[in-house]
Amino acid sequence: MNLVLLMACLANFNIVFAFAHIHGFGEQPLSEIAIHKAVVSLHTRASITVTPSLLGIKGEDTQWVTVDIDFPDPSADDWVGVFSPAKFNSSTCPPVNDPKEVVPYICSAPIKFKFMNYSNSHYTNTGKASLKFQLINQRADFSFALFSGGLLNPKLVAVSNFISFANPKVPLYPRLAQGKSWDEMTVTWTSGYDINEATPFIEWGLKGKTQVQSPAGTLTFGRNSMCGSPARTVGWRDPGFIHTSFLKNLWPNSVYTYRLGHLLSNGSYIWSKKYSFKSSPYPGQDSLQRVIIFGDMGKAERDGSNEYNAYQPGSLNTTDQLIKDLENIDIVFHIGDITYANGYLSQWDQFTSQVEPIASTVPYMIASGNHERDWPNTGSFYGTTDSGGECGVLAQNMFFVPAENRANFWYATDYGMFRFCIADTEHDWREGTEQYKFIEHCLATVDRQKQPWLIFAAHRVLGYSSDFYYGLEGSFEEPMGRESLQRLWQKYKVDIAFYGHVHNYERTCPIYQNQCVNDEKSHYSGVVNGTIHVVAGGAGSHLSNFSQAPPKWSLFRDYDFGFVKLTAFNHSSLLFEYKKSSDGKVYDHFTISRDYKDVLACVHDGCEATTLAT
Repeated sequence: MNLVLLMACLANFNIVFAFAHIHGFGEQPLSEIAIHKAVVSLHTRASITVTPSLLGIKGEDTQWVTVDIDFPDPSADDWVGVFSPAKFNSSTCPPVNDPKEVVPYICSAPIKFKFMNYSNSHYTNTGKASLKFQLINQRADFSFALFSGGLLNPKLVAVSNFISFANPKVPLYPRLAQGKSWDEMTVTWTSGYDINEATPFIEWGLKGKTQVQSPAGTLTFGRNSMCGSPARTVGWRDPGFIHTSFLKNLWPNSVYTYRLGHLLSNGSYIWSKKYSFKSSPYPGQDSLQRVIIFGDMGKAERDGSNEYNAYQPGSLNTTDQLIKDLENIDIVFHIGDITYANGYLSQWDQFTSQVEPIASTVPYMIASGNHERDWPNTGSFYGTTDSGGECGVLAQNMFFVPAENRANFWYATDYGMFRFCIADTEHDWREGTEQYKFIEHCLATVDRQKQPWLIFAAHRVLGYSSDFYYGLEGSFEEPMGRESLQRLWQKYKVDIAFYGHVHNYERTCPIYQNQCVNDEKSHYSGVVNGTIHVVAGGAGSHLSNFSQAPPKWSLFRDYDFGFVKLTAFNHSSLLFEYKKSSDGKVYDHFTISRDYKDVLACVHDGCEATTLAT
């Protein structure tokens, strides 16, 4: 890179950085509230009232409420925070060991917030406003608090009445995932019932047939399981109880119905609503199979709270497009940076509620990203604080993955004609490591006659990306990313490798060791000479800039929100589509047509050297 170009790139970087800093991109919105500095400044004539006071009386797990505010001394930086549990004064703070430390008045962040003038432009003149919030059932009651002084110097002006759901403990937000064998589906859900109060189970069976009951295991964790702040401090919120049931010996490609149940100690039952899913095809089965892949989606609030969706601006669009097309989706892979809770635990409930229509219907498979795992001195490959002190605990408990050790998020899963090898970039993947051995075993053990479509996926870009930051480093990859793995991709003829982490879309040519091995752009046939690398990290979070000069191997780049869909029609025909989240339309695509003999053919570094005896 010449000096002029480098200076231009750096100038562009500074502009982007300044813009991002000004607008708070990349920061968890709740982290911008200095809640530990909050002081009590209750105003005798200020009032805040919430209606209705009892939610979910018809079994709803989501409901809108109206918040009416009257404050005779309004200002433009007044805001309302939603707290759950409703009692949030210092009596709820953990004990302080150091006598020199002062216990703050408020020691838990709100679960969401809104500025008063967001939807009430006359508030600063009248002191009166009415806000709408959407609440989900989160196992505890709620209160609303009015603050002046902005986010950095909050002064508590008024507290509302307490409101709650009719049954705050009810089982909610089922998440399906493939089990450790093709004929097993796991169902994970959240409730407020400890096993001492109620026995969790699933009632399930083939649609229209006799239903059976299967037991569920129960997990939870405490504040001390968190690795640091804010997860251990202002971001902590009781996660409730997380239950998982294993539905085994499923018939392939069959529709099953299920509902979540808890048997109370008095003999009565608590039920969820009914759901259904289609079981996995038999490995190698020749049927229509449709896969969605994306990374870095996060969550956003439909009520416009938490910075008006500026943190993950594409999240709801992606979610809604998937829900709209759910009849044409069989399995979803969300490859890291799941919620961007960053240590604010309430956001995991918000996320599981957001994706419930998807995750309750098709397997929702996740990978580990930096915002789930990374924390200094906890065994993660990177020493950043991106997880906000969660250090993987939330991800490995809230979602099931068929890994041998769920603390290590690498796993293999089969879906019909596909084999997926999911890596964990937050642990070392280089040659000689435990994960490297897993990756090779996953790639080597697939029968390509039965499962011709071999997919590798990971969060960080271990392959190729012309992201701006990677471009400055000159390697267009995560440092040390592909050096150990490209020999495996080539040897075992991986079709496509997917990544998130970089918040945009990019597709390479079939490539090996930085060189395109095929000149085609939209249709590939015959021998597998190299692997196509795809960045699909634009599902929701603020977008990432590309390098200004695209490398020769970069065939298609899009600075927008979107996701990828793979459709296997049979053993020799695969369709790849990139869709924008804004309209669900296809903006990039290619096809692969190939027979088993083409996979067997030797390519450069793709077959073992042999010696013929004489």
